[in-house]
Amino acid sequence: MNQTVGTTRKLIFISPDQLNPDSPALRGADPNRDLIVLGESRTEATRFPFHIQRMTLIFSAMRHRAEVLREDGFRVDYRSITDEGPDALDGILLDAIQRHQPARVCMTRPNRFDLIDAFERIADEACLPLEYVEDTHFLTSPEEFAVWAEGRKTLVMEHFYRAKRKETGYLMNGNEPAGGEWNFDGDNRQSFGKNGPGLKVEPLRFEPDTITRKTIQDLQSALPDLPGSAASFGWPVTPEQARQVLDHFIEHRLPDFGRWQDAMWTDEPWLFHSLISPAINLQLLDPREAIEAAETAYRNGKAPLNAVEGFIRQILGWREFIRGIYWLEGPGYGNRNALGAERELPEFFWGEDTDMICVNQVVKQVLEHGYAHHIQRLMVTGLYALVSGTDPWAIHSWYMGLFVDSYDWVTLPNTIGMSQFADGGVVGTKPYIASGQYVDRMSNYCASCRFNPKHASEEDACPITTMYWSFLMEHEDRLAANRRMKFQVANLRRKSSDEREAILRRRDAWFDSITN
Repeated sequence: MNQTVGTTRKLIFISPDQLNPDSPALRGADPNRDLIVLGESRTEATRFPFHIQRMTLIFSAMRHRAEVLREDGFRVDYRSITDEGPDALDGILLDAIQRHQPARVCMTRPNRFDLIDAFERIADEACLPLEYVEDTHFLTSPEEFAVWAEGRKTLVMEHFYRAKRKETGYLMNGNEPAGGEWNFDGDNRQSFGKNGPGLKVEPLRFEPDTITRKTIQDLQSALPDLPGSAASFGWPVTPEQARQVLDHFIEHRLPDFGRWQDAMWTDEPWLFHSLISPAINLQLLDPREAIEAAETAYRNGKAPLNAVEGFIRQILGWREFIRGIYWLEGPGYGNRNALGAERELPEFFWGEDTDMICVNQVVKQVLEHGYAHHIQRLMVTGLYALVSGTDPWAIHSWYMGLFVDSYDWVTLPNTIGMSQFADGGVVGTKPYIASGQYVDRMSNYCASCRFNPKHASEEDACPITTMYWSFLMEHEDRLAANRRMKFQVANLRRKSSDEREAILRRRDAWFDSITN
């Protein structure tokens, strides 16, 4: 795939997660004098235990992007996972510099601290100027977020979200929010009830084309130990496909998304969710397109406000806020462990059977598809990890590895901050803990489970319920000082010493059962 060429004015390096068809790094590029470099890195592909569908998505999207660039007349130096030579991204860049001798290097500012350091080191070694162009894919730059955060005692997503609504004008009627309210969470947390989700339109999925099939073959040959299955792969790998997925969601599932966005159901991986996060995070789809399409549906009477607001909140509010936290908190953020959690991640997170139907359902779904929606992440797998005292980096590595939409800037703050409270309260104002009764209320998982979500110390006690109470006991003093935890701590303090001891015995019995 590689070829040595003559004098190159500018080498434009495209990172694997920055496949924006309107990339700012390509503005003003000259097909006759500039060179574009993309590389599939074995080092990157094994940095975490990455799901084969995640790596298939990224590499196939890169290969499709390279084909379009060639059709547009650009010279493209592309290194495949099967090619010989350096396989780390910085090594691929250095190798291209040495072979093509460019006058300078240009790229969109990478979305990871370590890549910024690595690329700057390569440029220094090669004695070349390196130009970073701001990533215009996002609606808030790291500098803008830092200005917003300056002087605030706590960083509350809701405050940031409202500021972005005012700034952008999305879902605004003049100076007031559409519908007179900033959020409609009260309408957006319903369960399906006993009858389940009912009739629904399945999301748009794509049969792998020739490029994608070859990508899967190359990955299975070069990296045969990647976890997960590629059999169900159907993710969009081009901007055109990503837009089709968005349009299909807006027309068929957005109207019901709001009220049921937190609900779960056995053997139903997709439900009413958009499934656009993999495409948005790869920059195949601009987040503005998604926001504007949803708002247009509301303005045209095609979708209710609660659904549209809930959808826009996830993109304009949460996604931008989380990225801001990543850049604000710095490269050491992932090392935080405010609650001193140290347990290993159980083997059933890798597919070993467990009698816990909720965890079993979500894990097997993730291994099959590389996907679970936000409540399955936060309030099933994340909840288990949190109340069991699992090492936050261990569960972060699992999320990073097995989800097709995972990238450091989004997964790290979501896990370390929101899910595990390991940052001590930077992202979340309290630990997101609940007993098994929450899972029972929001799903039908418990109906076929041998554990009783109402029981904490009996033989059939739900492990999540047991560990919920033991978590409260272990961190009682700390949680009592958090005003948002007073109700839960008060309930704990109503338990007698005998009840507490029985709960701890049941917890220890659970841990013994999964380690032995």
